[in-house]
Amino acid sequence: MSKGFLVSLEGPEGAGKTSVLEALLPILEEKGVEVLTTREPGGVLIGEKIREVILDPSHTQMDAKTELLLYIASRRQHLVEKVLPALEAGKLVIMDRFIDSSVAYQGFGRGLDIDAIDWLNQFATDGLKPDLTLYFDIEVEEGLARIAANSNREVNRLDLEGLDLHKKVRQGYLSLLDKEGNRIVKIDASLPLGQVVETTKAVLFERMDFAK
Repeated sequence: MSKGFLVSLEGPEGAGKTSVLEALLPILEEKGVEVLTTREPGGVLIGEKIREVILDPSHTQMDAKTELLLYIASRRQHLVEKVLPALEAGKLVIMDRFIDSSVAYQGFGRGLDIDAIDWLNQFATDGLKPDLTLYFDIEVEEGLARIAANSNREVNRLDLEGLDLHKKVRQGYLSLLDKEGNRIVKIDASLPLGQVVETTKAVLFERMDFAK
């Protein structure tokens, strides 16, 4: 692989992105693929500090624009400090959430201006987009039920939002899928984990030149 390959994982709350990624890593390592996994917000020290502020359940008074700008700040620091060096080193970088989350959550979910979010994403990333985005789709009620049933999962500020916001977020992702169907691939996350992993692996390997 002459240059890195950037994959982002997206989806509503409870879609199972983390579980799929955990199952995929050993498969990729067996093939000798150099993989960096990371997450947004977070990934680096400054990003993780911002994550604590954003997701703190006590910060219910946070304004929607403040929330967006914190995500954008974390995104920029994460990118320059961790993601870009890994891509330049030719690694496969798998990110748990990236630019599409801002459109889905702060755009469709919070009702902020989509064009402004697109500009901020462009500004923060210098126009970088994933080579592939895997969108794990699930009905909102099912995803939230999974979270409620998982006692080991942290409960953050977004988990405490009403059903209406989460439904708007899902519609945002589906809108992005319609708009950028070449980059974004929809995966049915309601299926058993093993099937979701196999589908994800097939899509990923098809898109990566070094895995063909």
